[in-house]
Amino acid sequence: MGAQYLLQDLSLEIFRGDRIAIVGPSGAGKTSLLRLLNRLSDPFQGTIYLEGQDIRRIPVTQFRQSIPLVLQESKLLGMTVEEALSYPLILRHLPRSTIQPRIRDCLEQLRIPSEWLERTEAQLSVGQRQLVAIARALVIQPPILLLDEPTSSLDAGRGDNLMEILRTFSQTHQTTILMVNHQLNLAEQFSDRLLYLQQGKLLQDQATCDTNWAQLHQTLLQAEKQAAQEWE
Repeated sequence: MGAQYLLQDLSLEIFRGDRIAIVGPSGAGKTSLLRLLNRLSDPFQGTIYLEGQDIRRIPVTQFRQSIPLVLQESKLLGMTVEEALSYPLILRHLPRSTIQPRIRDCLEQLRIPSEWLERTEAQLSVGQRQLVAIARALVIQPPILLLDEPTSSLDAGRGDNLMEILRTFSQTHQTTILMVNHQLNLAEQFSDRLLYLQQGKLLQDQATCDTNWAQLHQTLLQAEKQAAQEWE
């Protein structure tokens, strides 16, 4: 039996400032793609380039400082919220006079109450930890940001607010954002480009404005149904 790859024959070009929604049924390879782009995994075949350079030639620590990945379940590594938000800025040798205002602005944008700052991971809900992890990524103002289901544990109001924040952030800082999101209404609200994956293959790569979202919803339902039948 031949090797089974999570992603197959995938080729695409991403431009500075793109806001990309990645959608597809369960097991399509969406999170695997983000892991490759963050170097949590490396490809068995093919090459990923960043501005013309093979990313395997860039030191992993340096690479991830520029391209953070926020997973669904994030950890604060024993820190308080304030420490978790400050730490990546301290690593970048920013002065405290810059760190505090940047954290304050981020808290205001994401509607994170100041009383969270002294809380530890154990004192936060899953949704609160997810929001703090997103804040920790935004506060460094990265050129590229990878998000895996960032609204999965947020209520509808916070989800809508986050999409608007990410759109504005991308436009202000020319940040490229790739987001896996199963909530198509939020994916449409956020993105200017859509990638549709199924069984490890890229089946669609098109502008959001050219996407038939009702048809895409039906395609996803059918793909999920087919996948469930295959597991039976």
